[in-house]
Amino acid sequence: MSETTRRAVLTGAAGTGAAAVLAACSSNGDPGSGSGSTGGNGGSTGGTDNTGGGGTFTTKKSDVPVGGGTVISQSVVVTQPTAGTFKAFSAVCTHQGCPVNEVKDGTINCPCHGSRYSITDGSVKVAGPGLSPQTQKPLKSMTAAVNGDTITVS
Repeated sequence: MSETTRRAVLTGAAGTGAAAVLAACSSNGDPGSGSGSTGGNGGSTGGTDNTGGGGTFTTKKSDVPVGGGTVISQSVVVTQPTAGTFKAFSAVCTHQGCPVNEVKDGTINCPCHGSRYSITDGSVKVAGPGLSPQTQKPLKSMTAAVNGDTITVS
């Protein structure tokens, strides 16, 4: 029977922690599959992962201000650049895969490294630190369909 040393336990714990950090800050900005659970603003439904897309997401038109937008379930962001024009994008920052967390002053903002994207076309307005090639990529466009007071994103 072998003895487990404190060093072996600490080394294993450090490796597990590093793997969790790397998974949380993945550079994969491509949309994945949603899980179909409820979350987000205005009774939105759709995936709960941070990869954006893969499911159907809904919100109310009244939850998306003109000149702004709303983040749905860390997967999708819906904007209204001008009255009656709705756009949808993956809510995954193209820099390191963090979910964007707000729409403010005409940009979709990432809290991880400060990247800001246009509410009109998802293009990079201000790149985060390092100006990596991934940071220069726009948020992935999604389809926003309006039916009455409901916006459905797929």
